[in-house]
Amino acid sequence: MESETATMEVERDQHTSPPCETTTVPIVDLSDLDDELVARAVVKASEEWGAFQVVNHGIPTELLRRLQEVGRQFFELPAEEKEAVAKLPDVDCLEGYDSIHSKRLESWNSHLLHKIWPPSCIDYRFWPKNPPDYREVNEEYARQVKKLTEKIMGCLSKGLGLGHDALNEGIGGDAAEYTIRINYYPPTSDEIIGAPAHTDFTSMALLVPNEVPGLQVFKGNSWFDVENVDSGIVVLIGDQIMRMSNGRYKNVLHRATMDKEKTRMSWPVLVDPKRGLVVGPLPELIGDDNPPKFESLTFEDYIHRKINMLLHDG
Repeated sequence: MESETATMEVERDQHTSPPCETTTVPIVDLSDLDDELVARAVVKASEEWGAFQVVNHGIPTELLRRLQEVGRQFFELPAEEKEAVAKLPDVDCLEGYDSIHSKRLESWNSHLLHKIWPPSCIDYRFWPKNPPDYREVNEEYARQVKKLTEKIMGCLSKGLGLGHDALNEGIGGDAAEYTIRINYYPPTSDEIIGAPAHTDFTSMALLVPNEVPGLQVFKGNSWFDVENVDSGIVVLIGDQIMRMSNGRYKNVLHRATMDKEKTRMSWPVLVDPKRGLVVGPLPELIGDDNPPKFESLTFEDYIHRKINMLLHDG
């Protein structure tokens, strides 16, 4: 069975790399009436890049505008108001507001993180009460982004020769957990990476950026800027889809840079497997001619192992 250290090696080695090139990360128009063409485009981008943008995805532009507006308004609040939904100290929980710490050099952004689906997993203690429409906007966005995720996973399942729901069911179906993380990168005069090179532990991330560029993905031997596309949503394939597809789909290495003059923000939704669910190569994909390349693990065990490997490797 193939070791998962290969991903760690790439992540560690590519913190410094050649400058960005101008090739465009694939853009997929989901309004195309030819479903076969759409599925092929999603599959090709996931095999070659592990990243793409979707346009005409069905999420109303006005809802995306409101999502960004309530997020921006939250980060403009006085510090004491933001701290009202702060990450709890000495608790093994990642939810809540977390500000920049000068001693924590691996990340240079403040963020707000909380679950948005399923309802049974939501803890409203970490949802801001100000701005007043924050909850309404995020609950509607949760419904919309879940539908979009399932559509994209349907395309990827089809590309594997499986039924439409194969990958979605592989992460728990309606019990899969969706978490929004609002990233806030203030201007800086230094050449600082806002988020270092990494692949996502999760199944996939669907990211809404503001107009300030900074997201970069790694392909071949180069970093590529993800261009700002009006109302586009960036899709990043994560570790779990790579593992479920037995390596067919790529978990994309990506990072975030900071702007010298403008505040950059992003709204990724992380799609995690249901708690306690064992995830690995789908049984329909493996056999004598295609043995499993990855060990089947619960999502929690996978995270624990990967963090320990990254810490051990320095």
